[in-house]
Amino acid sequence: MTTIDDFARSTQDRWLTSYYLSRAAFSAAWVASALTLGQHYAVPGAILLVIYPFWDAGANYVDAVRNGGLARNRTQAFNVFVSLATTVAVLAALQIGLSTVLTVFGAWAILSGLLQLGTAVRRWKSSGAQWAMALSGGQSALAGAFFVVQAQQPVPAVIPVIAGYAAFGAVYFLVSAISLVIGRRLRKQR
Repeated sequence: MTTIDDFARSTQDRWLTSYYLSRAAFSAAWVASALTLGQHYAVPGAILLVIYPFWDAGANYVDAVRNGGLARNRTQAFNVFVSLATTVAVLAALQIGLSTVLTVFGAWAILSGLLQLGTAVRRWKSSGAQWAMALSGGQSALAGAFFVVQAQQPVPAVIPVIAGYAAFGAVYFLVSAISLVIGRRLRKQR
């Protein structure tokens, strides 16, 4: 016999599974586009650099609203704001230069990574697979610091650097989705 708590967790885990899979799919498609079109053509590359934080803002917004609203999910609410501000900052940084773009992405990766870590910690008891999201958030913050340092080097290759970052994100989201599916199946077997 299942309880209301079991049903709520199962519903939450199904939502997170589809959410994580959509984040993984978007990131994988973004990486493929960035390493083909974006790396060789300036306008598509610039568009892709603007789309990435904008997508993150939208994804965090949808997840927060789906899970009780922005007021209840403050780390995600702040992440929506940070990602939207980053979208605008990337537009401005593109007018200045690639080092500035990488610095903006670095600052964003630090902030959004810490906020993702906070979201994972908050969800730890109520949802499975948060260990991968916590690792992803921590690694994002470290990668962001690396971006800021790397931006000080001569002419950084921005698209491949950010594509590598996005690829790791796709893997973490995929691992989280798979972990949720495995956890749900193990709970059913009990």
